[in-house]
Formats: sequence, structure tokens, C-alpha cells
Amino acid sequence: MSEVTRPTLSDALTERMLELIRTGGHRPGDRLPSTRELSQRFAVTTPTLREALRRLEATGAIELRHGSGIYVGADIERVVLPNPNMRELHAAQLLELLGARIVIEPPLAALAARHADAEELAALRQLLDQAGRHLRGEDAILHDANMSFHRATARLAGNSVLHEVVDSLLTVHGPEQREILQIFDDRSRDYEEHLAILEAIETRDAAQAEARMRSHLMDVKTVIEQRLIKM
Repeated sequence: MSEVTRPTLSDALTERMLELIRTGGHRPGDRLPSTRELSQRFAVTTPTLREALRRLEATGAIELRHGSGIYVGADIERVVLPNPNMRELHAAQLLELLGARIVIEPPLAALAARHADAEELAALRQLLDQAGRHLRGEDAILHDANMSFHRATARLAGNSVLHEVVDSLLTVHGPEQREILQIFDDRSRDYEEHLAILEAIETRDAAQAEARMRSHLMDVKTVIEQRLIKM
């Protein structure tokens, strides 16, 4: 039987920092005590404290702002976290990424059609308006708008855990998503398919929203498969 790993001082300190945030009622964006104050409070050296802070920063629990201080991170309450150490995907994994999205995103589009309010729909429309202005050679901006559209659609479904799954996939595999845009290489077609999804969501047609999202992602996956074979 393998020996149970004992928590290190850094492990314990990480937990105490999280306890400080939670019991203190701190919210994302709130400023925390300085490094010196925390070292004194927990009776640890500065290097030990910094190791714990780096761990917390890697998960988004805190944000270290140079010259400003330590703040509670936006991801403090996340259930699903992206892995910051992921390596670049190879071709098979690229297709698996799209396969995962095909399973997850269409039902979320259907839920978005049922739950999104007028203000949320207007924000979704603005994202595609932005994408439509950058279809000719401005791929960095277009990519960000496209991914924001998919993230927002998942968020409007009303399931925070599934939204975090989609967000994590798109965040960790950002380079692969940009590669998909390059290989697919039909920005107008991609844009029109996004518009069709949005129109189904706006008209509260859950079945069409789901079908169009699935068709869109399947279309992308098919093109990627064909072009990877030729490469």
C-alpha cells in the first residue's frame, strides 16, 4: 500500500488563505491584506507565502497586481477550472475537442432559447454584429467575438457548471480554436451559421437552436477532418 501523502506547509497555507477569503466575506475584486500582513498573520516566511499565492493565482482564486496588491480572483467560485499546463493538441485531439463541443453545446443553445431575457439576447446580437465587422483579415478580433458568442450562449443556458466546461475548453484550447478558424477558412459561412443559431434563440425555438448549433459544429468538424487529411 502506498503511503498517504502528507500535506505540506504550502498546502495548509493555501487552505488557510481560502478560509480567510470565505469567512471574511470577500468577493471577487476585493483587496486582501498585504504580503507582509499575511506572513505575520500566518507566521510563515515570505517565500512560503508566495508559493501558496502562486498556487491560488494559477486557479484564479486570487489576482496578484504588481505594485497594487493581492485581490480576490474572478474564478474563486468556479467548479470547473481550465488546466494552465495543457500542451498543444495534435490533429486527433483537435477533432476530439470539436466532438466534445458537439455533445455539450447544442443542448445549451436550446436552453438559452428558453431562458435568455431581452437584454441578454441584445448582448448576444452585439457580439455577432462585432464579428460581422471583422470578416476580412482581422482574425484575432473575429476569433474573440466568435468564442465570446459560444461562451455567452452556454452561459445563457442557466447551468453554471456546463458554462464553465465550455469556457474551460475554449480557454485552454484557444490556439487550437484559432487554428480551426484558419483551417475552416470560410469566415462568411461561419458567421451566417452563427446568425442562424442566434435567430433560433431569439424566436425561442429551442429545437431549431439545438439543431443549428449541432449542424454548425458538425460542419466545422467535417471540414477540419477533410483538410487535415490533405495536409
